[in-house]
Amino acid sequence: MLDVIVLGAGAGGGFPQWNSAAPACLKARSGNGAKPRTQASLAISGDKEHWFLLNASPDLRQQILTTPALQHHGSPRGTPVQGVILTGAEIDTTVGLFTMREREPFTLYASRSSLAQLDANPMFEALDREIVTRSPLPLHQAFPLPLKNGQPSGLTLEAFPVPGKAPLYAEKDGTKEDDSLGLSISDGQRTLLYIPGCAFITPELLERAQAADLLFFDGTLWDDDEMIRAGLSPKTGHRMGHVSVDGDDGPLKHFAACSKPRKMFIHINNSNPILLEDSPERHAVAKAGWTVAEDGMTFQLEAL
Repeated sequence: MLDVIVLGAGAGGGFPQWNSAAPACLKARSGNGAKPRTQASLAISGDKEHWFLLNASPDLRQQILTTPALQHHGSPRGTPVQGVILTGAEIDTTVGLFTMREREPFTLYASRSSLAQLDANPMFEALDREIVTRSPLPLHQAFPLPLKNGQPSGLTLEAFPVPGKAPLYAEKDGTKEDDSLGLSISDGQRTLLYIPGCAFITPELLERAQAADLLFFDGTLWDDDEMIRAGLSPKTGHRMGHVSVDGDDGPLKHFAACSKPRKMFIHINNSNPILLEDSPERHAVAKAGWTVAEDGMTFQLEAL
């Protein structure tokens, strides 16, 4: 059994973004045709009691407070969270770790390059290394994911590089192969793929998607230049390390023949019109068999 909770579905800044008065953000604030979303993260479990977080977004405290499964009961302190698994070291994936600094044991899994970024920032020493284990992820190698007491969780994890880029604050150092990861989580029979950031879709990603049962994929932008046209940024989606939903190289086209998995867009920027419930773009992704992820969605992948 594999249980999944969408803690957040938005891209950096969430939706609505705090400093935006764009029409979509105004709709989200008014509750008129667009639901607010916190920044992207999932929680996964093999037994409904012990949970792992896929990324630790800046909104993690709020996400825990609105998710009963992640709340502790009983002793004065504790948590059902066993570990955090990072897809990269961007601000949007790591800042929530500071919420977890109250001397609470858990395991932090990340690529070697992402761990090096955390090691280089003294603020992350607030996560006491005698309490929080930093564990480098092997690439292309599935392994049993243990609970923090060493017992099996019932899940296996495989991390694999996806096309992307270095974190914004570290771009000067160049991009490394493991700066951006996809995650494959399985209970032995059902498989979840989590790929919240991807610069282009490779044959390997297509093969993985065809075999998955549930796919969460990068839905940051609808068009590569949408933020430039809206006057929000001088950067294209590709420059930011994100393939566009409707591009010639995007997921609508490349995953069209993937009929097995339930396909979900996640990490959706506030400029993307698929956030608007009555937009033509939202209808287009639905017609293509995709769902736009929302905070609080739950999924249970049952064993055969």
